[in-house]
Amino acid sequence: MDIITEDMIKQFQTLIEQIDEPLSITFKTIHQGYPTETLVRFLKARDGNVSKAHRMLVDCLNWRIQNEIDNILAKPIIPSDLYRAVRDSQLIGMSGYSKEAGEVDHCGNKILISEKDCSLVMICCYSVLSPCNHFQGLPVIAVGVGLSTFDKASVHYYVQSHIQMNEYRDRVILPAATKKFGRHIGTCVKVLDMTGLKLSALNQVKLLTVISTIDDLNYPEKTDTYYVVNAPYIFSACWKVVRPLLHQRTRNRVQVLPGSGRDELLAIMDYASLPHFCRREGSGSARHSGNGMTDNCFSFDHVFHQQLYNYIKQQAVLVEAPIRQGSVHVDFPEPDPEDAKIAETIESEFQRLEDHQNGLSKSNSNHRMNGD
Repeated sequence: MDIITEDMIKQFQTLIEQIDEPLSITFKTIHQGYPTETLVRFLKARDGNVSKAHRMLVDCLNWRIQNEIDNILAKPIIPSDLYRAVRDSQLIGMSGYSKEAGEVDHCGNKILISEKDCSLVMICCYSVLSPCNHFQGLPVIAVGVGLSTFDKASVHYYVQSHIQMNEYRDRVILPAATKKFGRHIGTCVKVLDMTGLKLSALNQVKLLTVISTIDDLNYPEKTDTYYVVNAPYIFSACWKVVRPLLHQRTRNRVQVLPGSGRDELLAIMDYASLPHFCRREGSGSARHSGNGMTDNCFSFDHVFHQQLYNYIKQQAVLVEAPIRQGSVHVDFPEPDPEDAKIAETIESEFQRLEDHQNGLSKSNSNHRMNGD
């Protein structure tokens, strides 16, 4: 278990107080009134090493300035038909919020934590609690991994859209949840739908690596738990070889649920917050479960995406920024060597599975010909 001490935080605060004004301004955009909690996130991402956490945060701030990330929510993807195409091929959305659930031990037993005890834990040592320790109000982000095709726009549009989702979450959704539930809410839970995952997904590994690297380096420790649902054999095969390469902290956050995960997820969220692909008792479908497009949180017609898109257009008007057609080009950071190794492992495993599948197909074809 990682422990972030008060001494680590004070050292980090002293270093951050010395940064230049432009960096300080964008830091305020990041922390949204909770600078200490933000420093803790970066410390956790670097296992409590103050020097590495400081370098990571400064690199993040410079990346934000160089790519004008503070203004990205005033740059809508236009026309709206293009944004709809992005939404149809980059399946991600928000379905609701978690409900309160006490910490769960390794046997699955619920441990009730009083508000006072929880505050003491957060203030005194900023411990990383069990990944099953959910509290009311965490946004539920749904991701259609298996059916995302990323084939309707350029890479830069998908990266722009992803960063806008992150910024909207951090600047609008999480502050609103903090105000609504009366305590700081700085993380979300993600439900990853593997429906439709195929070997052809190998073509998307590079783009997904870019997006993952942006998240790891600039939005660390923002996801409390990843729930994987509707997992086919291809995922299980890849997960078996990738899991040992992940940091223990990351492994603890990933839970592979049986089928659509409906019953397990209902322990931490109400039915109304379940992603549409989890509402069946068996395997779900990222595109076709639920009651039409307005119930599909991936759809441009869903209330979340309508609010997000309208917010971006309104911000463009408020800052009087000229609305131009064309994607925002963001510098793609170099992946961490460990992340690059994971991407290579996934590519190798996909290739192995494809070769195995082709070998079986060829063998069956020869068998049929000989049989004739």
